[in-house]
Amino acid sequence: MHEPEIPHDWQGQIASRIATLGQLEEYIELTSGERAAFEGEPVLSLAVTPCYAKQLSHPALRGTMVPSEHEKEPGSGELADPLGEEEHRVTPHLIHTYPDKVLFLATTFCPVHCRYCTRSRMVGKPADSLSLFGQTFQYIEEHTEIRDVLISGGDPLALTDSVLDGILSRLRKIPHIRVVRIGSKVPAVLPMRITDELCAILRKHRVWLSLHFIHAAELTPETKAACRKLSDHGIGMVSQTVLLKGINDDAQTLTDLFYGLLEINVKPYYLLQCDPVHGSARFRTSVEKGIELIRSLHGSISGLAIPQYVIDAPGGGGKVPILGVEQIRREGEDIVITNYEGKEYRYPDPGS
Repeated sequence: MHEPEIPHDWQGQIASRIATLGQLEEYIELTSGERAAFEGEPVLSLAVTPCYAKQLSHPALRGTMVPSEHEKEPGSGELADPLGEEEHRVTPHLIHTYPDKVLFLATTFCPVHCRYCTRSRMVGKPADSLSLFGQTFQYIEEHTEIRDVLISGGDPLALTDSVLDGILSRLRKIPHIRVVRIGSKVPAVLPMRITDELCAILRKHRVWLSLHFIHAAELTPETKAACRKLSDHGIGMVSQTVLLKGINDDAQTLTDLFYGLLEINVKPYYLLQCDPVHGSARFRTSVEKGIELIRSLHGSISGLAIPQYVIDAPGGGGKVPILGVEQIRREGEDIVITNYEGKEYRYPDPGS
């Protein structure tokens, strides 16, 4: 197996993304089950940057990037849009679920396609014209209760500097916007994108980054350098980690990741129960396992290293912090939780 030459610039990495069975086999030897996942129409297309593909020999990272035949087997309670975002879409690019926060879906493009992606219904699909952003800015301007804008997608840091600067400049002209955040996995999967020019744009607009990490194996020297560069430019960073069965669902793995993040000035913020998106059953732990893990971390590692364990209530109920079993009620193969509005939502959870 001959590993192809890897481009060093971020645009070259994107242009050379692994997107086919043949390209993937240049990096790793696939099992028969993995090859079978490429037969027929996939739930989510394959996409891996060459620099991240070099790490697929690690079983945890391989498990989140390489398609599986099990993805085509929809499980009980799984949905194409598990968070009910489409019901709260107010413009082609804007989701308004919480009273004072909005989700700005700036792009459908992502450098990699995580197999448990909540937005697999749209990631990698053709995007609406950027000209439609005008409706989004107008909505935000007219709704003065909005204080917090989270820009996501796709991955906004895969946009060009000029496009990103334009979006941020327009948002920062709106006086009632207090916080602007960007959700991204770029430092882990495309660290060369973190240039001095990009850092200057993010610092100018006082942007917080919400970064996606799932395992300490992602903290390569290049990724650490990218995060330290962001920190040196004064950019605040928090992390979101999805709890994944067989990937990071043990206390030591989480401890290694969370301490590793603190060492590069990224505050562990959320440990997210895996959303019940189509084909995600193989990734989802029981909620009881999540509670057990987060409790085991309290008192045994630094408080700074401990994130909130949350379930994003299916159907648009928002994030519900889970501290103990007394917050949940089991009804058959569902867990019933109560959100900030006092409304009940069901999360499919057959148990351990």
